[in-house]
Order: sequence, then structure tokens, then C-alpha cells
Amino acid sequence: MRRWTGFDLTPSEEVVRQYGAGLWITDPVAESFVEEVYYGEIGPERGRALLERALSEGIDAVEEAPESMRALFAEFDTLPPWADPQLIEAGAAVWRRWGYDMGSIANAGTMDTYTEGWLATPLSLAGGYAGQGAMHRHLETSRWWLECARPGAALDRYSVARQITMKIRVMHVSVRRGVRKHPEWRREQWGEPISQSEMLLTLIAGSVAPGLGLWAVGYLTTRSEMIAALHFCRYLGYLLGVRCDDIYPETVADAVRILYHFDATRAYDGGDASRELVESFVPSFTPSPDSSPANRLRGLFHLQLQAGFTRLFMLPWNRRLYRIPNGWLGTAALVARAPLVAAIELARHAVPAVDQRWQRGKMRRWEHWIDWQSGAHTHDFQDLSAMRR
Repeated sequence: MRRWTGFDLTPSEEVVRQYGAGLWITDPVAESFVEEVYYGEIGPERGRALLERALSEGIDAVEEAPESMRALFAEFDTLPPWADPQLIEAGAAVWRRWGYDMGSIANAGTMDTYTEGWLATPLSLAGGYAGQGAMHRHLETSRWWLECARPGAALDRYSVARQITMKIRVMHVSVRRGVRKHPEWRREQWGEPISQSEMLLTLIAGSVAPGLGLWAVGYLTTRSEMIAALHFCRYLGYLLGVRCDDIYPETVADAVRILYHFDATRAYDGGDASRELVESFVPSFTPSPDSSPANRLRGLFHLQLQAGFTRLFMLPWNRRLYRIPNGWLGTAALVARAPLVAAIELARHAVPAVDQRWQRGKMRRWEHWIDWQSGAHTHDFQDLSAMRR
């Protein structure tokens, strides 16, 4: 590749070393809080109440907060010195333009990574993205994406986005706790569950990966917009406990190199967990038998659309490992609408008013879909320390 293009796909030795070391590092600040509060004398019920109060009123309102909780919120409430508020908001605007399609391509890309046991096993054991729970967890994640994308939400200490983010961070601690003790977890081979390196990959999957991939379906995301999305995701990662500052990509090329390193070092050891996660996601969009004709048609459309995203954005040799709906109808729909999307993208680059309307429309349709698909389901980001097998 370097000989033909002048671009070296291989990351530096230092990045490779720190990426490998990051497989063994988790989130000690949040883990100290959960250990002391949820599994200590305070207990989970009162611990959740203290967390809710700190999120809604601030940590100073919780007089009985232990030191581990104060340390967690001191971090959560502080804007890191590298953070650029204008760049963070520019990155949120990129998410608003992508809307529903960002979640769809992110899921297709994530499904492609489930060949790896260190990524698939925690999700399979916790059960959130497996079987019938796949849709519910996708909706919870979509709600978080949507809330984070709202103007100013990521930087607003009391926004819904910030509250959900902290709950996800605590939930990650619970999942790690359960997975670590499970006999299926191969610590010597995989490191720690939900490690720093794993979370780094998810941040790239929310920025550069869709920024490049969505060009295929009409989204004309510029290099500077991808850099903004990278910065936005870095800040969201900071709130989630990600501390990969030394190797966090600052350019599109650096992000691509990390993705290439992941792909080049695949072990294809996901086994049954991999198949369960991948093969349950698209079918989870199947409408219930008692749906009205209109809702059934709408549900089948989204099923085909999701299958189309997997056909376009999963590596073909990986997709062939699984039984997934063929997705040709969804692929055709995505390709057919690409010229219209590209035309709007060209217009929004030229006219700020078009851009604002594009963002508002995409957010509105995304939220309508989440509300419709959720029905009576609530997004609670519950404790997942109890493994399902």
C-alpha cells in the first residue's frame, strides 16, 4: 500500500505497544466508586439514588457522598485541558447530519468486529445485544446517541445526555465485574473486558469509520468534519472513562491505521458468541405478529434497511460467516437515494440555512423512529453484573 499510494497503513510501534497494553486497563475511578457504593455498605438501591441525585443536583448536594464518588464526579464535572468546546459542538453537528444512518453503519461495523472473542463474549454473556434483547439494547444506545447529538448537550452538565453517559459508565463496571468471574472469559488471552483499547475502537467507530463509509450512500463529510467528530467522540469517551490520550487519533489517517491494526490482528475466536450476536441483530427488527399493517410494513422496511447496511459495510468474507437476511432490497434503497442525499449535502455545504434544516430534519426523523420502535420499552441502562449463563 505504501509503495502504491505513499500512505503507510501500519501504526507506529509505540501505538501498537500502547494499544496492546490498553487491553489490560479499564476504568479504575468508576470501579472504585461501584465497589465502595454498590457493593459496599451503602448498597445498590441507595447507591443508585445517590447517583441520580448527584447527576440532577450536583455532587455538592450529596453530603454523604464517599470519597470514591467525589473523585468520580470531580473528573466528570471537569472539562479536560485538551477539549475544544467549539470543535465538540461541530462534531455533534456531524452526528446530527448522519442521524439514523450513523447508528446503522455503526452497528454494521460493530457486527463485523464480533469475529473477536474479546469483543463478542462480554456482550453475549451480559445478554444485552443477544437474542430478543438485541433490539432493546440498540434502542437504548440509539437514545444515547440522539441525546449526545443535541446542540450543546455534551457540554451541558445537567443534560439528559450527560446523565445517560454516567449510567453507561457505571453499567460497564457491572458488566466487567460479571464477565471477569465467568469461566468463558480468557483473561490471559484477551486481557480485561471492556478495556481501554476496546472503547477506543468504539470511538473511532462513531467518527472516522462512518465519516468515510457513508460517502458510499451520499454523505459528503469533509476531512475537517471527521476531525470534529473524532474530537467529539474523544470527549464522550472521556466522560465514559476512556483514557487513551497518548494514542487517540488526531487525524483521519491515524484512525485508519488503528482500524487496520485491529483488522490485521484478528483471531476469529468469537465462536458461538459471535454468531449469536450477529445473527440476532437484523431479525430483531421483525415486526410483532399483532402489528397493524402499516406498522408491519414500516418494520419490514427497517429490517431490510439494516440488512442493506450489513451488506454494504461488513467485510464480505466476514458477512459470509453468518446467516443474515440478504439485504438486497435495503441495499437498493440506500443506493437509489444516494444521489438525493449527495445533492442535499452539496447544498448544505454551500448554504448554512440548508445545513441547519438538514440537521433538524434528520434529528426529528431519528427521534420519531426511536419512539415508534421503542413502544412501551423504557431505556433504563440497568445493572448487568448478573450473567445470563
